[in-house]
Amino acid sequence: MDQLQNLNPVLQLLIVMSMFSLLPFMFCCMTSFLRFVVVFSMLKTAMGTQQVPPAIVIIGLSIILTFYTMGTTFQKMYDMGSVPYHKNQDMVAAIQEGSKPLKEFMLKQTRDSDLTFFIELSHKKRPQSPDDISIWEVAPAYIVSELKTSFEISFLIFVPFIILDLVVANILLALGMFMLSPTIISMPFKLLIFIAVDGWALIVQGLVSSYN
Repeated sequence: MDQLQNLNPVLQLLIVMSMFSLLPFMFCCMTSFLRFVVVFSMLKTAMGTQQVPPAIVIIGLSIILTFYTMGTTFQKMYDMGSVPYHKNQDMVAAIQEGSKPLKEFMLKQTRDSDLTFFIELSHKKRPQSPDDISIWEVAPAYIVSELKTSFEISFLIFVPFIILDLVVANILLALGMFMLSPTIISMPFKLLIFIAVDGWALIVQGLVSSYN
């Protein structure tokens, strides 16, 4: 970034505009969207409903919840990035300043072991403060940490559904109904229990609260 600041402003603008192509990647992998979409996808698999709810619904719900959980972070990014841009029309400085709240958010959700690994992988000196860590060192550590957290939450969601499948399978086996698929019988019970406990609200509230 420091080298880019010495370039011609026109070249800076071209490079920055090219970097905007990374925005979808950043939104999917460097925000709370990652945890939401993984857990919701795992929930659909655990329930065995296949294409219900549709993928577009899961993605849409994940996007909306991402803005709810990261609204403050996005506002800070805009406020901090707009200052150097309006002052000097410096896009590079604006990106540097605007990325700081995002890095701070990711650091709060990243495990120390994952962050240490990627810092050592970069072969740089040990940072003395969070300001010495670049966002590109935090990003992969954040992704790995979020994936582990998402799978831990998904495991807890899977357990009751698996137990119900086992119970139904044993009952069918005891009745001698070998040809009848346990999944067909257990799915209505899964839906009934999930509705009875207001499963969607519990999972959404738990995921949103996990970022507070």
